Amino acid sequence: MKKVFVNGYGSIGSRITKFIKGDPDIDVVGIGKHSSNEKVQHVINDGFSVYVPEDKIDNFKNYDISGSIESVIDDCDLVIDASPGGNGFINKKNIYEPKGIKAIFQGGETIFNDNAVSDILFNSRVNYVEAFDKKYVMQGSCNVTGMGRILNPLKEKYADKLTRIDVTLVRRWADLEQTDKQIDDTIEMTENPHHGTDVKAFFGEDTPLFVRTIKVPTRQMHLHIMDIRFNANAPTSDEIHELFKNEFGIAILWTAKGTKDVRDFAESTKFNFKDTNMLHIHANMTMSIGDTVQLMYSDDQTGLVIPENYMLLQAMLFQRNYDDALKRTKKLFNMDEKKKLLEEHFSKKD
Repeated sequence: MKKVFVNGYGSIGSRITKFIKGDPDIDVVGIGKHSSNEKVQHVINDGFSVYVPEDKIDNFKNYDISGSIESVIDDCDLVIDASPGGNGFINKKNIYEPKGIKAIFQGGETIFNDNAVSDILFNSRVNYVEAFDKKYVMQGSCNVTGMGRILNPLKEKYADKLTRIDVTLVRRWADLEQTDKQIDDTIEMTENPHHGTDVKAFFGEDTPLFVRTIKVPTRQMHLHIMDIRFNANAPTSDEIHELFKNEFGIAILWTAKGTKDVRDFAESTKFNFKDTNMLHIHANMTMSIGDTVQLMYSDDQTGLVIPENYMLLQAMLFQRNYDDALKRTKKLFNMDEKKKLLEEHFSKKD
């Protein structure tokens, strides 16, 4: 049994923890909390031991704390760092590196410049085995993960025919749990978004990918609008849908009018956290004209990267082959059943 510590219990940390505790090969030894607030008791009530920074223990005297983060990870095999963006790098330098502990970092970090947490950005569909011998690996953000999951099958089938991919990322403003985060009545444009550069980190700098990003006032998922250009007549819409029919973590939906339709269905079906943990190709919006396919798919924001973290954990801790890791992930997250329910509910109407 491998011992895992989850440093942070926000949108990502809480999800990861509640799933991986169901793996009999994993012992979740504790949760790291950095702020003394009512959420500390929530973690304890969820049945987990709470550890805090050594120099802040006095701030948590009103809670039943199990000890310091610095001491508990001495007995761990891996840390999943789910702290806010930028803090992962600080934790790496101050804790993980000095103690020689393996760590997974989230999409709020970077693999570039002096603040790099890793020399690899992980996407299980692209570079699963490359994580086997790594001590530090960054899991891509939900948008980066989604693009990788769509682009890799396209590259595998049409590598010599693809000429250019243009993507407009319509990003949600805040996660469902971030009720204290104000959503402004505006459409915000993002200069120099990191998403394209991150995707090229695992596909190569010469990838003809161009990304623009806007943020809109909703909590209901991201939406990607992708224009895929070919050097001759493009595949038909049916051929594109067939390509993704059996892909892990991709559902093909025909009748969802918006992202909230998908989220509401997930909630009504009692999916954990209201997450689908996948991408949803909105098949009724797919178009093939001349040399271009326009593909539109929604991205389950935070929920998408949780199975990816589990795939990465299996690569780093167990070096399991891809098919075995995928089988375990599908079972733990009930992915096949979720996909079946989604595709049946939003099926094509005759």
